Amino acid sequence: MIILIGGSSHVGKTLLAQKLMERLKMPYLSLDHLKMMFIRGGLTDLTVEDDYKMRYFLWPYAAELIKTAIENKQNMIVEGCYIPSEWRDRFDAEYLKDIRCFFITMSEDYLRKNFDKLSEHACVIERRIDDELDLERLINCSREFREECAEHDIPVLDITDRYDIDEIEKRAIKIIGRE
Repeated sequence: MIILIGGSSHVGKTLLAQKLMERLKMPYLSLDHLKMMFIRGGLTDLTVEDDYKMRYFLWPYAAELIKTAIENKQNMIVEGCYIPSEWRDRFDAEYLKDIRCFFITMSEDYLRKNFDKLSEHACVIERRIDDELDLERLINCSREFREECAEHDIPVLDITDRYDIDEIEKRAIKIIGRE
């Protein structure tokens, strides 16, 4: 099984991937690492600032990696803001049956009330370098992801009142059908 965890920046995708890795005994891949491989390797002119363009640059490579894992009957969690809402378009039905996807978002109210906490917890799993948070950008990104998910029938874990990673993990397990 392949589990895709998408959504906007700073919503806890990597933390959830880590928790699911420990619980389900499945490796995970952060698409941020794949992004940096392409940037540092000089394989793209895109930069860390080109999030939207990077999504559509990276996704074909990630999709082929996912297909290879499925063909080899390997499990994997793939997380990152670079999973497009039209992710299914890269896969035939034979692959889709082995993929579960959901996105994580945060409500505008939650982001406004807890913006300071996002900075405090930004490096819980990975060290972020030069990571300046922009509240309005985070609000807009979460809103856009929610709208895209509704349009493409993708389940959303929307954080609205409190961030409880254990509760989020339970909700994720229910979505992927591994209760």
